[in-house]
Parts: sequence; structure tokens; C-alpha cells
Amino acid sequence: MVLAIVCPGQGSQTPGFLTPWLELPGLRENAEEFSDATGIDVVEHGTESDEETIKDTAVAQPLIVAAGLLTYAALAEAASVADAGSADLLAGHSVGEITAAAIAGALSDEEAARFVAIRAKGMASASAITPTGMSAVLGGDPDEVLAAVETHGLTPANNNGAGQIVAAGTREQLAALAEAVPAKARIISLKVAGAFHTQHMAPAVDALAAYADLLTPSAPRIPILSNADGGSLTDGQEILSRLVSQVTNPVRWDLCMQSMLDAGVTGLIELAPAGTLVGLAKRGMKGVETLAVKSPDDLDAAAAMIRNHSTTTEGTAE
Repeated sequence: MVLAIVCPGQGSQTPGFLTPWLELPGLRENAEEFSDATGIDVVEHGTESDEETIKDTAVAQPLIVAAGLLTYAALAEAASVADAGSADLLAGHSVGEITAAAIAGALSDEEAARFVAIRAKGMASASAITPTGMSAVLGGDPDEVLAAVETHGLTPANNNGAGQIVAAGTREQLAALAEAVPAKARIISLKVAGAFHTQHMAPAVDALAAYADLLTPSAPRIPILSNADGGSLTDGQEILSRLVSQVTNPVRWDLCMQSMLDAGVTGLIELAPAGTLVGLAKRGMKGVETLAVKSPDDLDAAAAMIRNHSTTTEGTAE
């Protein structure tokens, strides 16, 4: 039995999704600390702000990382496990990789908060330079989809597996792709403000790299699967370096899922705001038990999965 905990990326947030979590003891205070570190009001944006407000990159990214860390804290308490015993593998999609780095102990929560705040502001500023965006291409032959994406000068910014490739580039390039949809595929325009994980984000890298140079990351308590190639990372400095380069590099979630399968993963838990990665796993990781932790009502089931699937807790009574 092998357990993976995964952390979602931008676009997974919905208005008010943090409200039930902040009713748990200590989590509102933790959210306020994260607010201080990031400069955005996590409590307000997670409970009261509307969809348009939390879609803003500068708000969305810190909010998602905060949510993942708050969810994980509640889950670890519910399962009565130490951090190193909660899972066998960690992975995060895009900004969720920062969440995973903090859960693993490679970065402190405060370092992760400051890191994501700089990342979010830099990417928001980069997005304002040229009108860009992202579109998901669902279905079709993967090779034909990739060829079509590249024909229009777009970047396959996310290869998510399970028949989903996300193209990123200028609005004109995306419009051209939408007019020449690959066979047996359909295209959905995503509600994001820029062409993330492409060279359009290059202006965001310098400030992030400068902050990273000030940090001394620790070795992770739990291996992290890298967005770059699905490789298992156990060196803190390598994790930090990849978090910086990830801003302009494609996310290979397909390779992360394959690495989980190769490692014999039998259970997968997605932290809040959950659902997207579990959806991909259900299509791309057949036979693996999955759980999207969307509210505190899911904590008991998630704690049971930790006890039943994590090798460090396997065989303990519920």
C-alpha cells in the first residue's frame, strides 16, 4: 500500500470554499498568519470575495497555497500522524508544488507564503505585458493535439494526462487554435489571466530567484514528484531550484501520475480546493482509490486512507 497526497493549482478555487475550514480550532489564526506573510487577506478572499476577485493571479496563488496548508494541518491532526508519516509521496500541480514543498518541510510555511506572494505578483505583472491566456484541449490524438498547438506558436504549458493538454500563448494564437480544432478534440478557454509556464512569464523569474537565493531549504521529509519530469526529489536545494524554473517551464502532470503508478500508489488524497487532480487520477490512474478533501466532512475518510495506505501507518487500527 502506497499513499500520495497531491496539492491543486490555480483555477481550483471557488468563492467561499474556505468558510467551513476556518470554523476548525486554530485554522482562522493560521490563515491570518498566512495573510500577514503574503500581504493578501486569506480569510476575506477565502470566505467572502467573488469569483472575479479570486481569479486574480496575485490573489489566487497565495489563497490556494494557504488552503492546502490549512487543509493538511487539519488532516494531520485528524489522522494523529506526524508529518513524515502522512504519505509516501507528495506532488503539487503548478503553484501546488509550493504547498507540497512546505508540507514536506523543504520550506517553512512562512517561506512558502513569501515565495508564493512574490511568484503571484510577478506572474500577474508579466501577464499584463501582453494579452495572453490558456485553453484546455480535451480528447483527440495526443500527437495530433501537440502538433496543432505548436503549429499555432502555442506552448503545451500543461500536459495533464488523461486526454488533457493545456495550450498557452497570445489571445490571437489561442483564437486560431479554436478555429482549427484537432480531430475528436474540444477546446475550453480557461479562466486564467496569462500564459503560465511559458516564456511569457520570464519577467517574473528574477525577483523569485533573488528571494530563493536568501533561503536555505531543508531535505524533504517526504519525497516530492517534480512537475518538470515526474522525478522524485529528495534534495531541498533541487526542489527550490525547480520551483523557480517551473514558472516558465511546462507542467508534466502526466509524468507525475505515471511516477505514482510506477511507485505502486494505491491511494491518492487531494487537498482543498480539491477535485481537479482527483478527476485526472480517476481517468489516468485506474484502480487507485481517490479522495478529494473538499470540506472538513471529508477528514475522517481521509484519515482512514492515511492509516490504510501510507506505508508508515499501514496496518494500524482505525
